[in-house]
Amino acid sequence: MNNSLSSFRSLVPALVVLALLAIMPALGPSNRMLSLAISAGINIVALYGLSVLFGQTGILSMGHAALVGVGAYAAAILARDSGIGFWLALPLGGILAAIAAAVIGIPSLRVSGHHFVIMTFAFGQLLTIVLTNSGDYTGAATGLDLQLPVNFLGARADDLQPYYFIVLAFVTLSAVASWAIINSPYGRTLRAIRENEKLAASLGINVGRHKIGAFVVSGVFAGVSGVLLAYFLRHISPSQFASFPSIYLALMVMIGGARLLLGPIAGGILVSFLPEVLNLDPVESRILYGVCLIAVILLLPNGLIAGLIDGWQRLLHGSVTKRESQSANSKHASEAGR
Repeated sequence: MNNSLSSFRSLVPALVVLALLAIMPALGPSNRMLSLAISAGINIVALYGLSVLFGQTGILSMGHAALVGVGAYAAAILARDSGIGFWLALPLGGILAAIAAAVIGIPSLRVSGHHFVIMTFAFGQLLTIVLTNSGDYTGAATGLDLQLPVNFLGARADDLQPYYFIVLAFVTLSAVASWAIINSPYGRTLRAIRENEKLAASLGINVGRHKIGAFVVSGVFAGVSGVLLAYFLRHISPSQFASFPSIYLALMVMIGGARLLLGPIAGGILVSFLPEVLNLDPVESRILYGVCLIAVILLLPNGLIAGLIDGWQRLLHGSVTKRESQSANSKHASEAGR
């Protein structure tokens, strides 16, 4: 009972932040800020998948944007060729991205460490080449337009406020799904693999199967994110899912923190909004991202949120220690006065 209550408490801060984000449209933000918020939310959905892979299993993928691309192109092609709309494209995009993750994962997870990172990076580059050279079917380098609107209470993707709430709903579902995975026996198994893979294998855990399973789960999140992205932008091209977008996602999850539920939200919002707040151009933004990543690795290796929590706990511990010390000194002084 206590464990269940404790695990639910870990979800509460994320839900509170998401509830606050639901108020944002009522504050009258500009279309630019609302568009950035939607983009951040779409990234956060993908980041929750990456947090399962990296934060819980300890596997860093540099091809995550390619899985987002599978979902995005699935939505665009299904809409064009079969007339399949947004709500049916969402599960199909997630399933196709999960299948792609399994196909990549089976050979890639035979290696580990930087070798796996290189292989996932190569997959992202390969997908870009395939999409660019597939002619009219994928729109080649130009990409594809998506014509079908989002049919939800009359809302269209170009109606920013309704689409903002749709994306926020999927961010909430992603947070709850990630929380459920983290607090399940499967999540505990993934963490055992992260902490000591050889020990986990000696205890009878099928390490390879669980690694592939985590990669497949991350693919579902990425595929759903890709469908959301395709319907938001209304146009997709191979360059959106190449190497830098994958690095961009990895940067977000590292800065925010991959092991806590608030990490993807913090990373997605910070990386999306900071250049806008500081009025930086794309080159300056990339320099800033690099500086932030180095600072986080050196100073906050578990991410910004974990660092803030640790700092707060140290502050509280210091205050308690100081009060105890003062109380002890007062007691000694009182005894000495007697």
